[in-house]
Amino acid sequence: RHDCVEGWSAIGQWTGPQLAHILEMAGVKPEARFIVFHCADTLNGSAYYESVDLVDAFHPQTIIAHSLNGEPLPVKNGAPLRMRIERQLGYKHAKYLTGIEAVASLEEIGAGKGGYWEDRTGYQWYAGI
Repeated sequence: RHDCVEGWSAIGQWTGPQLAHILEMAGVKPEARFIVFHCADTLNGSAYYESVDLVDAFHPQTIIAHSLNGEPLPVKNGAPLRMRIERQLGYKHAKYLTGIEAVASLEEIGAGKGGYWEDRTGYQWYAGI
């Protein structure tokens, strides 16, 4: 279920590997506290990015989606890859994924608040449902 900060929701079957498996294979350094998602899209001339803590990153429902409802992920839904952070609101589900970075601090990412909307509009960094 995708819950938007604007008040709407939609249900879909998202498919892809658990982020935890990717992070385990990569060997996240002990000083890492956050996972940052870099995206191909831009809004208002700025690159889109988001982040989560390691608890959400390693949660079994956090996946890197490549399919939606049994079909390849459509571009409008974030193809080729999109994050699904199922325990958080939709703005945390970064589309058009180009990179994943493990960091000790969010201070050097964007304006330091952890995400595109957090840096620009005051959205909460933790957007738990």
